Amino acid sequence: MTQLDLWHLRPHQGAHRVAARAAVSVAVPLLVVVLAGHPEWSPYAAFGAFTSLYGRNHRHLSRATMQATAGAALFAAVLLGVLVGGLPHAAWWAVPVAGAVAYAGSHLALAQDWHPPGSLFLVFAFGGCASAPHGLGDLVPAAAVTAGSVLFALAVGAVGGVLQRSRTRPLPVRLHRSWLPARDAVAVVLAGGLAVLAGIGHPYWAMVAAVAPLSVRGMSGQLTRAVHRVGGTLVGLLPAAALLALDLRGVWLVALVAVLQFVTELLVGRNYGLALLAITPLALLMGQAAHRVPVTGLLVDRGVETVLGSVAGVAVLALSHAYAGTRQGGGPGAGPATPS
Repeated sequence: MTQLDLWHLRPHQGAHRVAARAAVSVAVPLLVVVLAGHPEWSPYAAFGAFTSLYGRNHRHLSRATMQATAGAALFAAVLLGVLVGGLPHAAWWAVPVAGAVAYAGSHLALAQDWHPPGSLFLVFAFGGCASAPHGLGDLVPAAAVTAGSVLFALAVGAVGGVLQRSRTRPLPVRLHRSWLPARDAVAVVLAGGLAVLAGIGHPYWAMVAAVAPLSVRGMSGQLTRAVHRVGGTLVGLLPAAALLALDLRGVWLVALVAVLQFVTELLVGRNYGLALLAITPLALLMGQAAHRVPVTGLLVDRGVETVLGSVAGVAVLALSHAYAGTRQGGGPGAGPATPS
């Protein structure tokens, strides 16, 4: 029987250094666009800053090569999202394209052994941009702000290597023949399609929730991640409601986002469910920085879409494990035939 590891706190492992890099990488680009009078560019700055989240346990040059690859992928995901956001019936176009982003991102993650693994942040970046209306004129600021944010995150990540004159080697790229990227794409399309059909306001949240458990190794870890995603999000809506009620703007909003990003990185490697108490208000505040919407509907959408996406993800997981067991000549509980 599968045992869920819901309450375990893993070791600290220098999480404060990762948290500091992430907080600075997010805060500075956000502050720049806010002070420039363009808060609508905040998503581009935030998604580019996600570059800093990669390679948390790698050192210097190996971290830099992983972050450079991830940063380029995030840049492409943002521009693709802006293009799709300008199409008629963009929500429907976004679903299959998000599936393609998940497929390509999962292949990249496997090839370079990304940490965090999988395509979650690429799906988030694409979906977040595709969910807002755009025109072709938005491509220029999207490209400039995202590229600047990626480069700044790379610079922040490289500081330690410059100071210590590290001689670590860049990461190799190994191509994998795996069906797991197809599994991720199916989960994203299923969750996104159901959310669009239901008429919920932020279908990409369902897609992100569906792909979240897929990057973890083993059925027990995957189910634990899915339970953490739902439970942590639903409980995290309480601090999110309190913080959104403050209606912070400008520099104060950026400062709060930086603090939440710091707390997230302190906790996410130790217990994902606990980290979601900070991730949930962080995601909602970032969205409000760009486009303000009624708070009640925002909270309801986040909760409903997280549950919907997680259920879709678990359903695809169950089918994929049964398929893997059949390929290995074992029972439905057998593990996948290729690394996850």
